[in-house]
Amino acid sequence: MANNPIRGQNPLLKQDYPDPDVIRVEDTYYMISTTMHFMPGGAIMRSYDLIHWELAGYVYETLDNTPAQMLEGELNIYGQGMWAASLRYHKGVFYVCFVCNDTHKTYLYESESVEGPWKKRRIEGFYHDCSLFFNDDGRVYIIYGNKTIRLTELNESLTGPKKGGLDRILVEDKDHPGLGYEGSHFYKINGRYYAFFIHSLRERWFRTEACFSSNSLEGEFTGGDVLCDDMGFRGSGVAQGGIVDTPEGKWYAVLFQDRGAVGRIPVLVPVIWRGETPVFGINGKVPTEVETVATRSGYIYKPLHVSDDFIYEPDEKGKLHLNMAWQWNHTPRNDLWSLTERKGALRLHSGKICKNLTQSYNTLTQRTMESVSAASVTIDASAIKDGDFAGISALLGRYGAVAITRELGNYFIVMFHKGQEEVIQKKLPVEKPQVTLRCQVDYRDEKDEALFFYEEEGTWVPIGVPHKLVFQLDHFTGCRFGLFYYSTKEIGGTADFIKFNYECSL
Repeated sequence: MANNPIRGQNPLLKQDYPDPDVIRVEDTYYMISTTMHFMPGGAIMRSYDLIHWELAGYVYETLDNTPAQMLEGELNIYGQGMWAASLRYHKGVFYVCFVCNDTHKTYLYESESVEGPWKKRRIEGFYHDCSLFFNDDGRVYIIYGNKTIRLTELNESLTGPKKGGLDRILVEDKDHPGLGYEGSHFYKINGRYYAFFIHSLRERWFRTEACFSSNSLEGEFTGGDVLCDDMGFRGSGVAQGGIVDTPEGKWYAVLFQDRGAVGRIPVLVPVIWRGETPVFGINGKVPTEVETVATRSGYIYKPLHVSDDFIYEPDEKGKLHLNMAWQWNHTPRNDLWSLTERKGALRLHSGKICKNLTQSYNTLTQRTMESVSAASVTIDASAIKDGDFAGISALLGRYGAVAITRELGNYFIVMFHKGQEEVIQKKLPVEKPQVTLRCQVDYRDEKDEALFFYEEEGTWVPIGVPHKLVFQLDHFTGCRFGLFYYSTKEIGGTADFIKFNYECSL
């Protein structure tokens, strides 16, 4: 095994990967993150040093294809969908367990490889922020809840609670005025049981990590806070996630931190043990610089963001797959997008009348990135209809966008954004229906703003006003670049997205 020290900077990845759970299988670390309403969902990442990560696969292409997941009419699942999954590996099988907050169901997926295929089934009941636990006596449990944390034994088929099995409260925080214990992660380490939670300080909002432990599942779980630090950033505490050991026996926690509009970003925290007590960080603080040992020296990671010319070759089954960095805003309408109708273009078809872009089918997204990142795209709008909009957005509940539109057969570039209502800030006539548009996001010095441009003779020309980006619970995700096309008057048009370019400056 290689002994190659690797250094990295916190927070890791610089992108929105919240609610992480992490495991190690031999020399490989795997991490899963909440993906909510985006499809495919259940992003699983891979690493050989805990600092650098790449996408390994998704747990599901689509979930239940409900009307809301399909964006039918004015229905949607923004801020809902899949939350806080538990990732486990037991006897050669990977397990992913999570609840879906629009269907109010608990899902269990199984696969012999994180790359799939995954077998889907349900566990009877609803287990908020659950952690799956395989005990060494062969019994299986699920730990879950908010303020009141329960441990429930599952039956042998893992389809529901075991009749007569252990079902008890581990800890309670019922009278907490804000965020009580949730985000459960459960382990057995050196014969002792450990439960980790997130909660807020009682006197003010500040995410904090807590740990309780016991010598038995039936015994009293005792403990308290193990980390209360914001790395000097906005009072945003670092908390919630999994812990994992290295082959050398060192321990780390992968938690997350709210970083404003860019989203919730993973943070790597060293953990040492003082007797039976885990100690997080260095002198109670999360270090800015972290060091680990790589298990595979010189491994080259695939990037988490990509530029794209939309030229793809089919797999052995004749199916085309977009790069894993892309996710649709909801379940895609596969009859309304194509990579083959025009070579080297993503063609989006209009499928319904929309009041705004968040209702649009097939918005294709990538996460934005600290501290400054930008994306540009060339759009051929020659086949759009009057009242259509095709463009690139800074996608949040309060979004901003630049697009090409058509009115009475004439084309215009428009910048628009949404606060309480959607407002068009600027409209410029253009002679030709092919334009190149750009969205830039700036998270430096707590700016959290998006700027929009169009290309004119090789120069980026600003359009509209800077748009303030705000992370809110309506979408509950970080800002993304989104390629969109929708109609406000008549369906049936198409828009071609020809070249997408992603730029980042760390």
